[in-house]
Amino acid sequence: MRELVVYESGHDKTHAGKIVLMFTEHLARNGLRLTGQRRLILDQFLKTDRHLSREEIYRALRSRGVGRATVFRTLKMLQECGLISPVVGRDGTSRFEVELDRPHHDHLICIACGRIQEVRWPSLEKIQDAACRKAGFTPQWHRHEVFGRCKDCAPKAPDKARV
Repeated sequence: MRELVVYESGHDKTHAGKIVLMFTEHLARNGLRLTGQRRLILDQFLKTDRHLSREEIYRALRSRGVGRATVFRTLKMLQECGLISPVVGRDGTSRFEVELDRPHHDHLICIACGRIQEVRWPSLEKIQDAACRKAGFTPQWHRHEVFGRCKDCAPKAPDKARV
């Protein structure tokens, strides 16, 4: 078993269809519909392999008539139905990723360029599970976000000290 698995996200057509269906159903339960603007926002997630901020989505879609408030409200709805989740970036800005049907993963966040890498640590998960059992604790969720410099930015850092 590998200790660390770095992987890139991606969405196939079947997965994308499931996401659209779930969002449409969530909206209908709340008396809303999947408008063209909401679909554009959802499509931004489905066509990218990186974490997106509210502002990035807005800038990408404003020329197509999508307003900032629509982006904010739609992201809130996507979070409410469990389709996306936030990751706090190096500057404190939330960036969002598609969450549905994805294995648990953690994040390596570069403090220089802002790149967010997704990683899985099977051995660390086992340690956490054992510690929780020993303490009689029932975890609901957890999140690991490690801040540092990515492989491209580390050589450029003036301080070569390593943790």
